[in-house]
Amino acid sequence: MAFRGWRPPPPPLLLLLLWVTGQAAPVAGLGSDAELQIERRFVPDECPRTVRSGDFVRYHYVGTFPDGQKFDSSYDRDSTFNVFVGKGQLITGMDQALVGMCVNERRFVKIPPKLAYGNEGVLLHFDVLLMDIWNSEDQVQIHTYFKPPSCPRTIQVSDFVRYHYNGTFLDGTLFDSSHNRMKTYDTYVGIGWLIPGMDKGLLGMCVGEKRIITIPPFLAYGEDGDGKDIPGQASLVFDVALLDLHNPKDSISIENKVVPENCERISQSGDFLRYHYNGTLLDGTLFDSSYSRNRTFDTYIGQGYVIPGMDEGLLGVCIGEKRRIVVPPHLGYGEEGRGNIPGSAVLVFDIHVIDFHNPSDSISITSHYKPPDCSVLSKKGDYLKYHYNASLLDGTLLDSTWNLGKTYNIVLGSGQVVLGMDMGLREMCVGEKRTVIIPPHLGYGEAGVDGEVPGSAVLVFDIELLELVAGLPEGYMFIWNGEVSPNLFEEIDKDGNGEVLLEEFSEYIHAQVASGKGKLAPGFDAELIVKNMFTNQDRNGDGKVTAEEFKLKDQEAKHDEL
Repeated sequence: MAFRGWRPPPPPLLLLLLWVTGQAAPVAGLGSDAELQIERRFVPDECPRTVRSGDFVRYHYVGTFPDGQKFDSSYDRDSTFNVFVGKGQLITGMDQALVGMCVNERRFVKIPPKLAYGNEGVLLHFDVLLMDIWNSEDQVQIHTYFKPPSCPRTIQVSDFVRYHYNGTFLDGTLFDSSHNRMKTYDTYVGIGWLIPGMDKGLLGMCVGEKRIITIPPFLAYGEDGDGKDIPGQASLVFDVALLDLHNPKDSISIENKVVPENCERISQSGDFLRYHYNGTLLDGTLFDSSYSRNRTFDTYIGQGYVIPGMDEGLLGVCIGEKRRIVVPPHLGYGEEGRGNIPGSAVLVFDIHVIDFHNPSDSISITSHYKPPDCSVLSKKGDYLKYHYNASLLDGTLLDSTWNLGKTYNIVLGSGQVVLGMDMGLREMCVGEKRTVIIPPHLGYGEAGVDGEVPGSAVLVFDIELLELVAGLPEGYMFIWNGEVSPNLFEEIDKDGNGEVLLEEFSEYIHAQVASGKGKLAPGFDAELIVKNMFTNQDRNGDGKVTAEEFKLKDQEAKHDEL
């Protein structure tokens, strides 16, 4: 643990002297002139530092007489013995025996009476295991064992960080781990939210960096420990991996990856964007991707439909642009997070803008070629034959009549194509080539066409008009090209029975069209037009038209129609 917690009442004063009582006699063969004997029973492979006079140590021991009788043990008290070395707080033999020890080293020490409690004392045996060592002159020690190649920013005072750690004592004993809790430790740095040593040890770290921070107890939990897992006077070792950092004053940051050469328009507040993205945390952990769903993310910008950081970061983009947007948590999902996004997380969005439009947009027409004679222009009712390539704004091909080897044929203004296409084909001459850009509200809307056109997609049509057949005046499906016979009914009623059946009527109209005297609206089913004309004349619906029922649609019109 590396945070400040409550402090329990101070424990009793440390036992500073070993007082040995008993009636044991001096050992034969080891008189008062005997020397200190040290047997190094275990020495760790790594020993960055050894005990020096003036150091403070924590160690476990078992004290026995030469016959094996135990007279004292720190293990029995479930507490290390904590003391300064070389300051008279220990018997002379122990002061000397501890010098040069490594943490985790185990020594078997024989201390003669003269180095213990005087010549009249007894030989003492100590089995010693060193747990901890520090000096009042120590500072925080930092060992960086991994640093990412890119480090655009490091931890500074008042930054907020998220990191994982393992906390151990100098002997390697684990006392805490964020990994075990499966949750990062999230805190401000340098403002007193952490123990002083951790406040100092985190400064200068990069996201992705891993370092070992060793903290002496006077920069950690001091004499009292934390009252739970960390004993008093314990040096602490934190193995830290930094996942995230930001400052509450941060705004978003934008890095342009790819900007198209041609950018006729940039996105503005109120536009509707379609874009792909990968969303990651600062350490590269992926939390979401539109690519995995095989569908763009579609939204309005600048109107609160997305998190504030993205609302801002998506402004000013070009169609086809790729950029990285880094969003601090207060402009993202805040302290609570969302779903698999942890609280207080900095978010990184790598976006690719597919298209955007504004609901107020109309179609855009760019003419690339017009023939020298371009006097006859398409209008409502005309029958058109044309080729096209249809694509999205990012160039994705949707459809092509050239690939199919046949033209697309429509009657302009009849609702046979989307409104934007109908508008884009107006006032066009045969042979002309143009590009028509259609916003979704004039195309296939939010729904799109399942499996063919994405929802809310801006469409691009490259068009070449190949043929134009002039249509009839608005409201007419058949007209006479010349004067209408005053005996029209009699001409249709060939058998002279005063009744015209559908077969007679159809035969007569087709004959007039074939001779050029009449014209049907181009692009429609001729038989259906004729049948509708007959139905209009059969006013009582009995399947036959009489002379009394028969009349022209508009006797005064320039173009009479049945």
